[in-house]
Amino acid sequence: MTFYPTERLALFIDGANFFSAAKALNLDIDYRKLLDEFRKRGVLVRAYYYTAIAENEEYSPIRPLVDWLDYNGFTLVTKPAREFTDSQGRKRWRGDMDVEIAVDMLEMAATVDHLVLFSGDGDFRALVEAVQRKGRRVTVVSTMKSQPPMTSDDLRRQADNFVDLADLGAIIGRPQRGNPLPRFVTEPARSSERDMPDRDMDDED
Repeated sequence: MTFYPTERLALFIDGANFFSAAKALNLDIDYRKLLDEFRKRGVLVRAYYYTAIAENEEYSPIRPLVDWLDYNGFTLVTKPAREFTDSQGRKRWRGDMDVEIAVDMLEMAATVDHLVLFSGDGDFRALVEAVQRKGRRVTVVSTMKSQPPMTSDDLRRQADNFVDLADLGAIIGRPQRGNPLPRFVTEPARSSERDMPDRDMDDED
């Protein structure tokens, strides 16, 4: 990664997209290590984390992470997720944070030197170009080493630097403990579980 010690940095983490990239690499992100790593790279001004939350659910799996980040140096940007039913009749959630990310990046471009975008979403290519026209550098963090790749080629080419998340794994990832797959994947399903509908959280890229 090309950073200068005197640069003012800001991080912009597209939660859903970044989670998908980490999952594709079987990587468990340690967000404390992530923050510490970029504090070493320059003067870290702000670290934003964007995610939609299913507010009408009794329990949201993202809530513990969001609460931890909020108390440990990250600026949380959230909004309610929208419920929809997919083509197979399964309940899913959608929450597009592109506008919020774009507004914050354009505003922060006035006060920082280097913006780091944790997303492979090709829709951000024009945003990166707009930030560069303000004289700022942009690094994109995602991965090309998953199958399929999680990064738009247009976005990767537009960025001043591209950092593959796979190469950061040893720095910001937690070590795998035992079997990395959850028990419900490795154990055969009981008959009462086989017919249960899938429920998960799904964001648009």
